[in-house]
Amino acid sequence: MDVKLPKLGEGADSGVVVNVFVKEGDTVVKDQPVIELENEKAVAAIPSSAAGVVAKIFVKAGDQLSVGQRILSLTETGKPAEPVTLDPPTKDKPASEPETAASAVGEAGEEEIPRRVAAPVASPSIRKLARELGLDLSRVRGSEAGGRISLADLRAFIQRLQKAATAKSGDAHGVTRPTTAAEQFDFSKWGPVTKKALTPLRQVIARRMWENWNAIPHVTQFDEADFSNLNELRKQFAPAYEAKGTKLTFTPLILKAVADMLKKHPLFNSSLDEVAHVIVLKEYIHIGIAVDTEAGLIVPVIRDVDKKSVLDLSKELEQLAQKARDRKITADELKGGTFTISNQGAIGGSHFTPIINKPEVAILGLGRGAMKPIVRDGKVEVSLMTPLGLSYDHRVIDGGAAARFIVDLVAALQEFKKDAVKI
Repeated sequence: MDVKLPKLGEGADSGVVVNVFVKEGDTVVKDQPVIELENEKAVAAIPSSAAGVVAKIFVKAGDQLSVGQRILSLTETGKPAEPVTLDPPTKDKPASEPETAASAVGEAGEEEIPRRVAAPVASPSIRKLARELGLDLSRVRGSEAGGRISLADLRAFIQRLQKAATAKSGDAHGVTRPTTAAEQFDFSKWGPVTKKALTPLRQVIARRMWENWNAIPHVTQFDEADFSNLNELRKQFAPAYEAKGTKLTFTPLILKAVADMLKKHPLFNSSLDEVAHVIVLKEYIHIGIAVDTEAGLIVPVIRDVDKKSVLDLSKELEQLAQKARDRKITADELKGGTFTISNQGAIGGSHFTPIINKPEVAILGLGRGAMKPIVRDGKVEVSLMTPLGLSYDHRVIDGGAAARFIVDLVAALQEFKKDAVKI
């Protein structure tokens, strides 16, 4: 029996193997974790779908897995698996042999193509389709009994070919790759260098940032908000919040203000359905919070922000942030966001242009507040001014709407009500 990668959830169809927990010859029980998979910036254990003895493992750490792909095969205790006869891979091909899609993938180096099977098992219809498409069935992994090749196997093989072809042209992780060795730079010519491999999480971040930046026409609206009143409220109620087991920071206060703005400006709480050509206005407010971790940027989602108190938001924010730093966050806790906040105030810096987290249409970035002289009613006052940057999808939101949103948000932050912070 084969154990395959199950469906991972909405919008997720692949992941990278982080750890393999079993080895050939081990006995496993149903639902026992067999691998650890990184997907959508989360790491999750994948359980075995059956019990038995591990006959063969088809994956290793660093492999990219797609839904339906084999992880390992199991046999009943004491019954060895039937071996599959494989031809040894040929390193050199005759000059007259045409280059196939499979060989092109091998050169790209992004997908491991199976070694040729001596006698691939497939139905006449599958063989006919493979001939019409010019595919070598001996390179296709058969997932059915006896290694029989199904239509799903053929489709998965084609998808791997497409992905590898994309990787070869430089789009796999959003990095333009050189097409010839002459275009590669040897930086060691000018001094010592250290090479650091991209982690699976960093590859996901790179790919997502590239996709979001290229798919969405970004515009960023800048402003500043006076956090003097907000800071006084934070200081006043911090001891009470600590007595309840949490810290009162600016972020839960900002969350509350942003939730009110999303109700007032529902277009910023929407998504663009590019297939149906409609704008989807969401009646729920789930806000993602960018968390800076040692492994990279992770964005857990706080659900129903508009229905929760500042105290509840403070507790949940702490819990999710810690889970993100410990890489214990689940895939579901990273999905379903309608808007994102990136608060860099604790680190430093001023204005910046955050990248929208597709399929959302807007994101708010906050820098570190600083004491600045401000003229009010003809008088100069010193206030704690915090820089704001609102990036929005110009296909959905116009500049006027963005200006109104940030003006209302600044007012909400500056006039934050004391009753909303009270416990």
